[in-house]
Amino acid sequence: MLNTAQWETIQRLVAWLDQENGRSQQEISLRLLKLSEEAGEVAQAWIGVQGQNPRKGITHTVGDVCDELIDVMVTAAVALASLSDQPAELVAEKLAKIETRSMAAS
Repeated sequence: MLNTAQWETIQRLVAWLDQENGRSQQEISLRLLKLSEEAGEVAQAWIGVQGQNPRKGITHTVGDVCDELIDVMVTAAVALASLSDQPAELVAEKLAKIETRSMAAS
């Protein structure tokens, strides 16, 4: 999913967060909770694309939703890299399992 340079960026973000906030259990918990916050922003943006709130109307674009989805991906990658010293390998292994499972279902 991410190339080597992108994983290096994720590692720099983790190092920055570690320097600023440490890496206590509480900090890890907050990094995991941040993922829920970002997912909520995806939902909010999609609701805005649909104009579901009659009082507000259409408030977001599909581009806004894509931007929020990327925030979710980056936040998840930072959380994963905060928990594992081999996040890229874990993602590759999981993707392979998902691919195998989905192809078997076809």
